[in-house]
Amino acid sequence: MASRPLTTFQLTATLLVALLATCHAGSIAVYWGQNDGEASLAETCASGNYEFVILAFLPKFGKGQTPELNLASHCDPSSGGCRSQSKDIKACQRRGVKVLLSIGGGDGSYGLSSPGDARQVAMYLWNNYLGGASSSGPLGNVALDGIDFDIELGSAKFWNNLARDLKDLGKNGGKTVLLSAAPQCPFPDEWDGGAISTGLFDFVWVQFYNNEECQFSAGRKAFMDAWKKWESVPAGKIFLGLPASKDAAGTGFVPASELTSRVLPLIKGSPKYGGVMLWSKFYDDRTGYSSAIKSDV
Repeated sequence: MASRPLTTFQLTATLLVALLATCHAGSIAVYWGQNDGEASLAETCASGNYEFVILAFLPKFGKGQTPELNLASHCDPSSGGCRSQSKDIKACQRRGVKVLLSIGGGDGSYGLSSPGDARQVAMYLWNNYLGGASSSGPLGNVALDGIDFDIELGSAKFWNNLARDLKDLGKNGGKTVLLSAAPQCPFPDEWDGGAISTGLFDFVWVQFYNNEECQFSAGRKAFMDAWKKWESVPAGKIFLGLPASKDAAGTGFVPASELTSRVLPLIKGSPKYGGVMLWSKFYDDRTGYSSAIKSDV
């Protein structure tokens, strides 16, 4: 039977489907742990809004220091109190949510003094957080999915060594260790740039806030120029990092309606588009930002 030519309507519909197929459905990543009064880890994952939850922070490590976890008032790691989070972490993972530990942060005492120091920190992270030798690390008997590099101070040296060591430990241990980074939007990032250039990072959630020269409020051209530079890095997926409320950052907040109508349409067609990262769960609880954008991400 001879095939009939497509009608105009059918052709339009076919092209529309093809166009939509090029727009990649994204995920939402959220930072958790630094504020009193935010939802528990289990509640955060049960919401169904997030594919990634990043525990913030491990702000002290390297240079011979004893590493210290800081989850604000959620728990006291010095007394072993954060081991109780293991139940919630496992509940998140059962739901398919990836849970990562963020090292660094905007305030802390951290850094690497040499490739050997990087190796020691990698071994510590592997054994205590990623399922290595220790059955009872600061978060209890858990194997987190990966490590997030939120390096915002100190030296830019040896972070590439740490990334390689973490990936190698995972490979040798039969586990995929996810790596993510949270650079500032001015390109390249002063601290994370060298590590990201290794090509080992699965996710890069770029902070398009507190950086007036490249956040969306700087204008479409400045924003897109920065986004395209970040698209060029040898990483898996690039996320648009945003504050979940006006109070969450000094500048860079984008109302949900503006994000879905004006910002996301500019970047969702990118093959590297991964979604949106939010700082943080505490602020998202108060604004409902993730719920407002989820269907459009």
